Amino acid sequence: MEAPGVATPAAAVLRELPLRAPATPEEQLERRARRRIEEEQEEAVFREVVSFTPDPMPVRYYDKVTTSPISFYLSSLEELLAWIPDVEDSFNVALAPPECRQPPLSNQRPRTLLCHDMMGGYLDDKFIQGSAAQNPYSFYHWQYIDIFVYFSHHTVTIPPVGWTNAAHRHGVCVLGTFITEWQEGGQLCEAFLAGDAHSYQAVADKLVLIAQFFRFDGWLINIENSLSRAAVGNMPHFLQYLTTQLHQQVPGGLVFWYDSVVSSGQLRWQNELNEHNRVFFDSCDGFFTNYNWQEGHLERMRGQAGERQADIYVGVDVFARGDVVGGRFDTNKSLELIRKHGFSAALFAPGWVYECLEKTQFFENQDKFWSLLARYLPTHSICSLPFVTSFCMGMGTRRVCYGQEEAVGPWYHPSAQEIQPLFGEHRLEGDRGGWVKTHSCLADAWNGGSSLLIRGVIPAEVGEVAVRLFSLQVPVPPKVFLSMVYKLEGPSNVRVALELTTGNAGSCHIGGIWALNETSSRHSPRPLRVPPTKLARWVGRCGQQFSGGWVQRCYEVNLRGCLLGDLLVSFSRPPGSQEESFVCRLGEIQVVDAKNLLVPLPQVQAISLSHVRWQPADSASSGESSPAGLQLSCTLHWSFPLSHIRCFRVHCCAGTGGGPLSRGPSGPEKPKFLGLAFVNQYRIVDLAVAAAGPGQDGCVEFLVEPVPKEGFLVPQAEWGRAAVRYSMPST
Repeated sequence: MEAPGVATPAAAVLRELPLRAPATPEEQLERRARRRIEEEQEEAVFREVVSFTPDPMPVRYYDKVTTSPISFYLSSLEELLAWIPDVEDSFNVALAPPECRQPPLSNQRPRTLLCHDMMGGYLDDKFIQGSAAQNPYSFYHWQYIDIFVYFSHHTVTIPPVGWTNAAHRHGVCVLGTFITEWQEGGQLCEAFLAGDAHSYQAVADKLVLIAQFFRFDGWLINIENSLSRAAVGNMPHFLQYLTTQLHQQVPGGLVFWYDSVVSSGQLRWQNELNEHNRVFFDSCDGFFTNYNWQEGHLERMRGQAGERQADIYVGVDVFARGDVVGGRFDTNKSLELIRKHGFSAALFAPGWVYECLEKTQFFENQDKFWSLLARYLPTHSICSLPFVTSFCMGMGTRRVCYGQEEAVGPWYHPSAQEIQPLFGEHRLEGDRGGWVKTHSCLADAWNGGSSLLIRGVIPAEVGEVAVRLFSLQVPVPPKVFLSMVYKLEGPSNVRVALELTTGNAGSCHIGGIWALNETSSRHSPRPLRVPPTKLARWVGRCGQQFSGGWVQRCYEVNLRGCLLGDLLVSFSRPPGSQEESFVCRLGEIQVVDAKNLLVPLPQVQAISLSHVRWQPADSASSGESSPAGLQLSCTLHWSFPLSHIRCFRVHCCAGTGGGPLSRGPSGPEKPKFLGLAFVNQYRIVDLAVAAAGPGQDGCVEFLVEPVPKEGFLVPQAEWGRAAVRYSMPST
């Protein structure tokens, strides 16, 4: 079924209905509160006397220099057993569990696991709120991946939350790593495995608690040292207990065993599942083989696997170390054999394309690597609404918000990566010469740091070409709204349209399709006399052309008994024209349940402040044109149901010494964007503020903007607001 093409934009825009700004309740957590002294215009206000003696910051959770929150690992059994959830851990909690997907992991088709091992781990990805890293590593071929493992050589590797958020957004499970190595690892194993059940159960309970608290999905167990008879005898019991407890506490949780120790306790990699290591496979969810296998190993394993063939993940070292079938750009040779015998695959360290090849060619090399494997990598579908993506890769050379440039300079924030499409080049059959190619591009963006660049040729023999971007498999509600933001590069007569396919054709009834806010009466929506506020905000930009050449088209679709299948974009040439080439940027695609736009959006409440740090400002390091006087670091906390949002955008308005607090929206001053948050807190780091004059107060205001899942802008009057009034100590 095809959606209508481009029409002339209409000038009328629906008015937004203002909602009352949120009231701030009393403080809920005493330890977070910082001397709140008053409330003005429903804004939390805090009093600070500047002191250069900072609150102590736990070094595990914060960067020693900047106090920016960081992801962490545990280095010993003692640290693991001593860990209990703390408020400082909250930064590292994932926003949500994995999105619903089809087929589910319980399906027995062969799966694909990616094991990310890069230069020891916890690099730029450890900075929870992002960094200014230039040319960072980014992974974006998520539709090929079922399970993601974050690997390092620390005893307990807790995946950095940016990876978990990005993977879960794509319906991909995330595992941490529990590893022991060398003599020290042997001693650690003896300490918890050679004794009674209480010892190994205590370790398993902590691993389950960590996965449950941080909202990732399980563990890869990698024992790279020999075990005593007593320890290896308890290992299957440990795996069984860990697996059982994880399944109870973490829906969809997984425990995998790496092919290392055998049932005798010796460290002997087998490169296959066999009678020497089967006891471990039988005690958990999956088996990850070593890498030095040949086809004979795969043939033997088929007899060992039984009904669990998809639970055997044949390891492929992309670095091609040792005696392997294929790695690097020949990794497809290994995949071909693995799929021939019906096994799942575990790709180890595909970051090889970043570590070992020219970084300026990283995107080209990464796309080449995955395109060579694509025929062996079945994709999965996201099956939940709303479906909204701006194609942002969680990085960029500048930041853009709905077509407006916010900041210039490199940034990297994996949690900000949005749902990525299928990439590749598609050619028409035969000799007709038509083709379409898609890839990410940092040169321009609608929202975030990148857009999807689509280039192609429409040959004279055909009227259009189309490219499939997403497979959804979503049961469609009776009415859905679809939106596409795009722009054509250069002069072009090509028409662009969003298309969708439906399943369950026998019972699927298509009631009608309308284009919203476009002048053609043929495609006009049924009128909404007083649209609910969220709906008015969603359709308010439809049919408009924005700065930079961006255009937004919106559609209303009425369906009954349908399954939404694929989302495609088609490109057609005018009748009678000859071959047409085109370059198109996609900035955003949205599919939203109309009913969700009728529900009022919650409001940010209960803002509080903690961990305040003042420093004298260095005008050179602050980036200000004149000395700013002070630098402020502090942690904002607030309350908001996370199930409603994509993220929060945090801003500030810095007043001058003695300046009054703003009333309502923050006066004429445009708020300065500080960063993104994916939990109900954000660490402000080294914010330059004016020094307070003698006998006067300085003031800085913070604003927390919720970004709804449905993809519309919330008016500034409805953001959460808190102000800090500060003064210099009396002498």
